[in-house]
Order: sequence, then structure tokens, then C-alpha cells
Amino acid sequence: MKYLIAGLGNIGAEYELTRHNVGFLVLDRLADDHSVAFKTNKLASTALVKHKGRQLHLIKPTTYMNLSGKAVNYWLQQHKIAKENLLVVTDDIALPYGSLRMRAKGSSAGHNGLKNIEQLIGGANYARLKFGVGNDFHKGQQVDYVLSNFNAEQQKSLIKHIDKACQMILSFATIGITQTMGQYND
Repeated sequence: MKYLIAGLGNIGAEYELTRHNVGFLVLDRLADDHSVAFKTNKLASTALVKHKGRQLHLIKPTTYMNLSGKAVNYWLQQHKIAKENLLVVTDDIALPYGSLRMRAKGSSAGHNGLKNIEQLIGGANYARLKFGVGNDFHKGQQVDYVLSNFNAEQQKSLIKHIDKACQMILSFATIGITQTMGQYND
């Protein structure tokens, strides 16, 4: 069984540890945990994690956040993976910092990466794992907030939350989305 796990973020050292790059951070940790490395590929950095008879094709789009759909659509087709086996890992300002919530489908809620994925794969019927980054910003400062680094207090617990996100991804691929949501959603 094959799965496409897309972690959203922006390429470049200046974005590496920002809130908007939490999808990349989660997939980096998952790859490290399975001793696999990402390779530069068409539209994305890619890695393959094998877990309990499943193939998890990890992608970190190199298209920048707002064009993530190009990479997701390409790799879904390339590996012939059904939309129900797609999981997108993304930041979410509507959730408190560290809160993790998996959903079978939903709206983009203004997230440009998710909007682009919806446009290019034909709808919002795909799973997403939302990683809460909080919303501690003033009106009009959302872009600056998500493109800034986690604060010192958040950095202390970041790995714990990333590890839980990795467990949720593996659970999605093994026991399915319904049981994963029941077991892990905050």
C-alpha cells in the first residue's frame, strides 16, 4: 500500500525554522527516525519510508508554499496514489501552539498552500494534519508571524509535538484516519 505524505513549507535557510515550515520539520524528523535522506527531485525533495508493509512517499515541495499543489498533484500521479492515501502536514494559526488535529477533509481556511492543492487535485477531499502554531499576532501581521521562528518557550517543546505528529502519520498509514483521529486529536 502506498501513501503520499506532503509536508508544507518554503525552501531556503531563512525559512527553515519558521512556523510556516512545520510540515518540513515533521517530515525531516520522520525521515531521520527511519534513517532515510531526502533527495532533490522534480518539484520536491523526496524520501521513502517503509513501515509495516506500507510505502510512505514523503515530499517537501520546492515550489514554495503558495504553489504546493503542483508538487502534490505531480507526485500523486507519478506514484499512482489515490487521494484517500494523501496526507498533507501543515501549520494552522486557528489551533493553539502544539495542538495537533487530523481531518479527513475540510476547507483551506485561507491557507494558500492548501488552496493551491485543492485547485490542482480537484477538491478538498484529502486528509490533512494540522499543527497548531497559535495566533499571537496583531491584525495585519499574520504573514510576519507565520514566517517568523518559534519563540524560545515554544522551541522547548517543539520536538515533543513533532514526534507526536510523526506517530499520527504512521498511524494514518496503518490503522486509518478514523482511528487515528479518535486516538490522537487534541
